[in-house]
Amino acid sequence: MKYSKKRINSIWYSPQVAAWVFLFPSLVSLMVFVFIPLLTAFLMSFFDVNIFLSSIKFSGFSNLKEIAEDSRFWNSLKNTFQYTFLSVLIGTTFSLSMALYVSKNSMFRKLLRFSFYAPVVCSMTAMGIVWSILLDPTIGMIAKWTQMIGLPKMEFLKNPDMAMPLVVFVSIWKTFGSAMIIFIAALHAIPNVYYEAAVIDGAGVWIQFRKITLPQILPVLGFNVITSTIAGLMVFDQTYVMTRGGPLFRTETIVQYLYSRAFSISPFRLGYASSIAMILFFIIAIISVILYRSFLKNENRVSGNE
Repeated sequence: MKYSKKRINSIWYSPQVAAWVFLFPSLVSLMVFVFIPLLTAFLMSFFDVNIFLSSIKFSGFSNLKEIAEDSRFWNSLKNTFQYTFLSVLIGTTFSLSMALYVSKNSMFRKLLRFSFYAPVVCSMTAMGIVWSILLDPTIGMIAKWTQMIGLPKMEFLKNPDMAMPLVVFVSIWKTFGSAMIIFIAALHAIPNVYYEAAVIDGAGVWIQFRKITLPQILPVLGFNVITSTIAGLMVFDQTYVMTRGGPLFRTETIVQYLYSRAFSISPFRLGYASSIAMILFFIIAIISVILYRSFLKNENRVSGNE
């Protein structure tokens, strides 16, 4: 079937073709760096493979059976859930609180927005190194300050009870500015007439927040909670740089343990690490779906669509 030049030009210069042209680099990147590695990891999870790929042996579900009996895996999974719960709960609450405070367009609060967002653009690895130095019991400023006020010398990151809370604190300090900016955009999108009507009816600040602000920003709240949960379950940089999983494996996360089994602990078992990665993938998928459905149900209930 022959096409005229006009017909070919109309197809070539159509919005659909333009969209695919612009999407093509991202699609190639996703294919090369996401989908192919994901499929490869899934296939490797059924094999016993070393890091040099010199010995490849089909093992079926033996890797999963070994993981079920691996106490270090369960410890890392517990640490990951602990980190995720604390960072999402405290981080989301804090970022929303700060968004409510700095949402006004005064010069001082604009400066605060900039200050709170500045750590977001910095590398987590760099920030982890900085905080490790600050908390160092020998050369750290924070350790010196605690001794100046009469407290004993503290080895913050070597204390099993303090290491995880400090890692969570650094993570929240580094990342809450991003969620805060998203909350501010959602707050500015709420029509002011809602608050004016609430004031006329005699509603206080808390009632306005509970009845107007929270229902209006519920989709954004869901987005921040889900993305923060995914990031928390995949945490690696903070714990690896600040504590290396210690002390006593109290901060070792599942991604860090996966990395260790593949590249640090001899024999380097890529198949075993791939099985751990697949377990984490399904955990993230299940939790994300549950959270999404929960927030969607609440949104429908608030909007009256249910």
